[in-house]
Amino acid sequence: MRMTIFADQPDRRTLYPEIEPFASGFMATGTAHEIYYEESGSPEGKPVLVLHGGPGGAVNPTMRRYFDPARYRIIMFDQRGCGQSRPNASLENNTTWDLIEDIERLRERCGVDKWSVFGGSWGSTLSLAYAITHPERVESLILRGIFLLTKKELHWFYQDGASMIFPDAWEAFLKPIPEAERGDLMAAYHKRLVSDDVAVRNEAAVAWSSWEGDTVSVEGPAARPEKFAEPEFAVAFARIECHYFTNGGFFPQDGWILNNVERIRHIPTWIAQGRFDVVTPMSGAWALHRAFPEAKLDVVGDAGHASSEPGIVDSLIRATDWAAGL
Repeated sequence: MRMTIFADQPDRRTLYPEIEPFASGFMATGTAHEIYYEESGSPEGKPVLVLHGGPGGAVNPTMRRYFDPARYRIIMFDQRGCGQSRPNASLENNTTWDLIEDIERLRERCGVDKWSVFGGSWGSTLSLAYAITHPERVESLILRGIFLLTKKELHWFYQDGASMIFPDAWEAFLKPIPEAERGDLMAAYHKRLVSDDVAVRNEAAVAWSSWEGDTVSVEGPAARPEKFAEPEFAVAFARIECHYFTNGGFFPQDGWILNNVERIRHIPTWIAQGRFDVVTPMSGAWALHRAFPEAKLDVVGDAGHASSEPGIVDSLIRATDWAAGL
């Protein structure tokens, strides 16, 4: 096994300069969903697909900055129901397998034969699921905050575990749910997030989203990104996350990713993991590393879950420079 730990790097790498897309548009899916996508960097560069988190998050301009724009053709899209994709917050025809079909549809649309895949948190889940189902299309994997989407991980974050580290934020998360329903918080939230009552739906969405926002950084609730408490972001984010999580990610069985990891062990892979990640604890990255010892595991000793933390940025920039040379 290969594992490196970077706790305090005086010369950490920082993001590449801001860039604008050279192409963008919407892609039909054969359903009601239309997918927003964009391309930036060099049209002749090494193609890389960027998969955002959530599910239910969205791409943002900062995601372009993890890549050398002179060496990469950076392809990003908003997954079904979120960001600029439409219709917003739709759960219909919205599963992991639908997203994998969208990825293949986008690859063909962009004329790419094989690409690197970059994803963090839920983006790591989707990256791994895509690579397992289409290993011939993946040149390398760059993953952050490993999330295997197992029952154990979901119980830790939404029922009992992370609550003991962030009891102040947990109290706010519990507030919309009556005590009688707190034995299964994901189910209680799901009922409210699909409610026809806009006020009920919005209250649940903001509470669900804020819980994640409060825990993404080692700095805690004080570092929560503003968007997590805004209904226009929170409704799609919370509805889609809860939809996927109550359905076990739509995987055939619990632990599906690890059960199929043999299919991708030949793919060069870099894993950036915060030692103090509460949202997707290091146990997931360690389990993947044990099953996939060829992957490089870079444990950042002073980081949590957020992709913006200096140690995580450093690891991901080194990772993309490494993959550019493959």
